Order: sequence, then C-alpha cells, then structure tokens
Amino acid sequence: MEGWHGWDEYAPFYDWENRRTVGRRDVAFWVDLADRIGVPVLELGCGTGRISLPVARKIGQFVGVDRSGEMLRRLSKRFRRAKLGQGVSLIRGDIRALPFRKRHRFKLVMAPYGIVQSLLRDKDVKDTFECVSKIVSRGGVFAIDLVPDLPRWKEYKRRVSLRGIGPNGGRVKLIETVRQDTVKRLTMFDQEFIEQKEKVRKVYNFSIAFRTLTVPQVTRRLERSGFRVDAVLGDYRGNPWSADADVWVIIARRM
Repeated sequence: MEGWHGWDEYAPFYDWENRRTVGRRDVAFWVDLADRIGVPVLELGCGTGRISLPVARKIGQFVGVDRSGEMLRRLSKRFRRAKLGQGVSLIRGDIRALPFRKRHRFKLVMAPYGIVQSLLRDKDVKDTFECVSKIVSRGGVFAIDLVPDLPRWKEYKRRVSLRGIGPNGGRVKLIETVRQDTVKRLTMFDQEFIEQKEKVRKVYNFSIAFRTLTVPQVTRRLERSGFRVDAVLGDYRGNPWSADADVWVIIARRM
C-alpha cells in the first residue's frame, strides 16, 4: 500500500468529515507562520484547501502540491471563487519527487496535519526531506505537523463514526474500521461512506494509511537533510513540546 492510496475516493467527503473532527483549530497557526516567514510558500499535500485557501488569501504567493487529482480539482474551484491572483498555483505531483527546477526557492515549506505520516517507509521520508532541502532558500523554514496519537488508536471493526447531512444534501453515514500493524508502525482506516439521497443509495469504500513517526526520528532526518531544528511545539499556540501533547509541530531552518 502507498500512502497516497484512497485519497481520490476520500475527496468528496474529506471536508465534511474534517469539519466535524479537526475543524479550524490549526488554521491561524499556519496563516501566521506564512505571514511571518514570507513568500513564496509551498504546502505539501494541500488537499482540498483547508489550510491552503486562508494562507493564500493572506500572503498571495502560494504553491500547493498534492498527488490526488480529485482533491486538487476541488481546491482549484475554491481558488477561482476566491478570485486569487496569478501568484497562486496548484501542481499535481509526488512530494517524494517535487517537480521544481533547482533555481526555484521557497521561504517556507509547510507540511500540515500529518501529511509526512502518509510516507509509509523510511526511504519515502528521506526522499521527501532531501527534495525539500533543495527548494528551500538558505535560512528558509520547513514546518511539519505530526499526529502523535496514531499508535494509541484502538482497533475496531465497522463502527459508525459519523452521521449527518452530507456535501450533496443527502444523509451520510461513515462506517469505519481501524487496523494496526505494530511491526510496520502503520495505522490503517478502512472507510465506508453511505450516502442516501431520496431513493438513491451510494456506497464508497476506500482505505488510507498513516505511519507513526516520533519527534527524534523526524529531527534526525531533518538534520541529515541539511536543516537545523529551531523549535518543537506541543500545540498551535506556541507552547513547548511534551510526549503527551495533542500535536507535535517541528520548525526547522535550512542551513
């Protein structure tokens, strides 16, 4: 399984689910960071634009890259509706092999909401960090958000996780199964979205996977890729990291 598998199928329901779980608790942090560090800014795994849109509105010069064409199609519509200028662009690509020429440099590369944990092998992380090191200007910043509670997620089968009115106006129910592979340190989510609108019933099935990464693992890899870790945060308000913090945010600077 690759970490990008499942995201095209997830796209129609991604925003619907995340409004009920993550919401906007991290948005202000990323907008403020982009505003302070400066342009241009690159977001890895920009998806449907939960972070991208407010950041692009604030700073103007923004590039988003994502493997999922379906996710990017939705974000592209949002950018057009927002009437953002020519300084904003979207690229379909693999974050392990970023499609930028050597002369292209970013002041900030953002990796929000566990996107680095969709890299399921050590080599994937190594390739991504080395790619990023080539496109961040000296003194520029690479910021990574990790989800620390993946290994604590208890396994369960076919649990109804969410219900409500879906993005197309019908009733939506999410039935979810969680599997853990402790050897490979993977947490896998098998998701079944059932959409009922009038007499039409549609079922969407897919799986997505994330890898457990620790702060020491990530900081060592960053240092090997030419970065110096400036800060490790335990929340989106700037408080220091602890092992039991809700989030782990690593701020690294290109040497």
